[in-house]
Amino acid sequence: MRSRSDVLETAVLGLLNESPLHGYELRKRLNLVLGSFRAFSYGTLYPALKALVMRGLIATTENDPLPPPPRKGKAGIPGRTAKPKPLGRRRVVYELTAEGKEHLQTVLATAGPAAWEDDNFDVRFALFAQTDAETRLRVLEGRRTRLTERLETFRQAATHPRSRLDEYALELQRFGLEKVEREVHWLDSLISTERGRASAPNRSSQQEQTKKERG
Repeated sequence: MRSRSDVLETAVLGLLNESPLHGYELRKRLNLVLGSFRAFSYGTLYPALKALVMRGLIATTENDPLPPPPRKGKAGIPGRTAKPKPLGRRRVVYELTAEGKEHLQTVLATAGPAAWEDDNFDVRFALFAQTDAETRLRVLEGRRTRLTERLETFRQAATHPRSRLDEYALELQRFGLEKVEREVHWLDSLISTERGRASAPNRSSQQEQTKKERG
């Protein structure tokens, strides 16, 4: 199982691969796109960014702050304007380096058990647009296998004597079972779609070959 810091690293590199971002924008994207990262604070994100910079996976540049708009003159003093506000702090922008792109592609090309775990799967799925079709399918199938095992565990627990479970514990058990069943159904649909996309080029090639043979 990958650590939470490894999962955060993948998420950061994946988002920066789309475009450079400053820290505030990056944290908003993590919160918006990767809901499982809502608990991450600046105190967690910035040490992770610093570590990625030290490893040469990302680089930083500083943007000049925007100047404040001009202020109107004070009432009763014609021609006199108010003292301008000082410029804000320079914003640090993070961007992926060539080494970072290479590292990210290595991570996204893996489809082992670590890619199927709960937090890591969420991140990997959010970055599927940057992942090749074969790896996407392997990750989805692995996730389905993991959830099928979990589903069997829930069902076995449901057949045991329930005398020690009160109504709330039973309701929680039922909720967990239904949640896993819904995700398995969702994964079945995604796997079917990915397999259909993979077979489409082959069908087109066979049709072209048939046309040539008939011609």
